[in-house]
Amino acid sequence: MPVYVYKGLETGRYYEFEQSFHDEPLKAHPETGEPLKRVIQAPAIVFKGSGWHATDYKKGGGSSEKKEDGAKDED
Repeated sequence: MPVYVYKGLETGRYYEFEQSFHDEPLKAHPETGEPLKRVIQAPAIVFKGSGWHATDYKKGGGSSEKKEDGAKDED
């Protein structure tokens, strides 16, 4: 089951609760009754395997844009 993070609106403390996907978000702390608000967090992503970046996104030795002979960069 996923763990959700909540912030207490009165104390500012953070709490973690294990809940099902189907459960409604908590509105109050189950023990103290303090009002809570669920905190949105970035998901944990783990890239596994060898070379996925090197083989899929690696650029060649030069720029990907072709330049005509004698053309200069305008920076």
